Amino acid sequence: MSTHGTMSTHRTIGVLGAGEVGQAVADKAVRHGHDVLIGNSRGPGTLEALVGRLGPRARGVTAEEAAKPELVFLSVPFFAVPELTGLTTWAGKIVVDTTNQFAAANPWRGRYDVGDLTGSEWVARHLPGARIVKALNTLYAPFIAADPRHAEGRQVAFYAGDDADAKAAVAGLLDAFGFAALDLGGLREGGRLMQLDGALSAKHLLLQDVD
Repeated sequence: MSTHGTMSTHRTIGVLGAGEVGQAVADKAVRHGHDVLIGNSRGPGTLEALVGRLGPRARGVTAEEAAKPELVFLSVPFFAVPELTGLTTWAGKIVVDTTNQFAAANPWRGRYDVGDLTGSEWVARHLPGARIVKALNTLYAPFIAADPRHAEGRQVAFYAGDDADAKAAVAGLLDAFGFAALDLGGLREGGRLMQLDGALSAKHLLLQDVD
């Protein structure tokens, strides 16, 4: 049984980025009764086929509109994050950071240098006032898209953050999606374990529930 709260106060979820991870998150959200606003840098016209697959709870919108809800999944390339600073008023929003610290995309390669910061601490600096929760970045996109409930256990989804209420909200959402949400602490210590080349990066684990 879940020990986390529910997401009843976040019925509308924003998704910034329409790559594999953004699509998987949007699909999970609409399947569990949320309305989704998904946006990318290329505009709503590029999202028509995706929205058609996701169904009536999803809308393709501008990036600005996708950033409006109080809970937003960030699934853009890591190096594109600075472009989002002025997209909306980030203060108070819960932002689920699914990014990884790649320096380039298509193919993903290299490591973006952020000095001594963890990736999510760097993201937080570019989204002033946002309540950042690192989550889902350790999983390959097909593992996010798949049903996380297996006969052997539930797919583990690690998360980390410095705001307890934001973490509880995200944990509740991950639990509702069917994941086993495991708290790794703050963005400094937990984020370092989860980020690119961290000890838990690309580790796909199942949690066996004990009755």
